[in-house]
Amino acid sequence: MKRITSRDNPTVKQLHALATSARERRLCGETLLDGAHLLGVALERGWQPRLVVASESGRAQPEIAALLARCNAQSLIELPDRLFAHVSPVDSPSGVLAVVAVPAAPAAGTAVGPLTGNCVLLDSVQGPGNLGTILRTAAAVGIPDVLLTPGCAQAWAPRVLRAAMGAHFSLRIHENVAASEALQGFKGHILAADLRDAVDLYALDLGGPVAWLFGTEGQGLSPAVAALATKRVKIPMPGGMESLNVGVAAGVCLFEQVRQVGQLRQRGA
Repeated sequence: MKRITSRDNPTVKQLHALATSARERRLCGETLLDGAHLLGVALERGWQPRLVVASESGRAQPEIAALLARCNAQSLIELPDRLFAHVSPVDSPSGVLAVVAVPAAPAAGTAVGPLTGNCVLLDSVQGPGNLGTILRTAAAVGIPDVLLTPGCAQAWAPRVLRAAMGAHFSLRIHENVAASEALQGFKGHILAADLRDAVDLYALDLGGPVAWLFGTEGQGLSPAVAALATKRVKIPMPGGMESLNVGVAAGVCLFEQVRQVGQLRQRGA
């Protein structure tokens, strides 16, 4: 394993740029996977990192050592702990990072389709934690497609990847999507999480295909995206709160659909 000790090394500079600059990630078409869990999921799904970086102390951990043994030996680099912390995208370094190529994002406004099954469309969801949580939830319930409008956070940013806990490798993530074109001709409900003139979530039939629309907690969906909905949906909140975090709201809606579909299958068994 190659060992690097200088902050002036070109590889170290590139790692730091990937950790801190969305522009650099777009230009390079690369991102950083932080931690043993993400690296393990990527390897299981057939992704081969371009570079794998371990800290001196991380390399001594059995879990990380086992992962390093599964990687191409020519791609392995060791850094002293202090230098590893410099290139880490998080405040608490995990001990291992991997550089992977990411799917090229289409130009802003690019159409996607046709969509025939359940999907989630996110409108200007900018918080990395919220975006990662929704991606993780979508993967957990088996939704294959997640669509992001141009105002969303960068899906493959390190903090989003960390929050999603490997969900990226189970999803088709479409960035810079033109919502109206993507959902044109969708054969199912298009449901907007929106309190205005909304129907109670638990009063809806969610047995068929649904395109779920979620926006930011403060501003909600943009008027153009909200206008695509066939129905607006509200989650009952008997405690009197005005709203829910968008990641929580998405989880409630998606798992209610799972519950209803499960009941239909039981009745048909």
